[in-house]
Amino acid sequence: MNDWDDAVAYACSLPDVVMEKWWGTPCPKINGKGFMSPGREPESFALSVTHPEKQVLFETDPETFWQTDHYHNYPMLLIRYGTSARERIELYIQRAWWDRAKKPQRLAAGMAERP
Repeated sequence: MNDWDDAVAYACSLPDVVMEKWWGTPCPKINGKGFMSPGREPESFALSVTHPEKQVLFETDPETFWQTDHYHNYPMLLIRYGTSARERIELYIQRAWWDRAKKPQRLAAGMAERP
């Protein structure tokens, strides 16, 4: 992802995603649930992930995936813009969407199983 607009464009390409305020900022949401935000750190955005996924991402690609104390105990991490991990980032955006989508939305998107 090159910037917030690029990340948002990808998220909004997923079914039924709308831009609505989350924590006071327009963010991609599905079913009224946000799954990513511009974050609090420059040159990064925040994405919802599971705690086990967080650890794997930190260990396997710390140049892309990181956190501050603010996100330490929360199921979100920061993603740096401009890294070569675009496909992996897209996968985790899809997973964040899938975790918040209802079953009919998942099936309509051709995602019966979590990506």
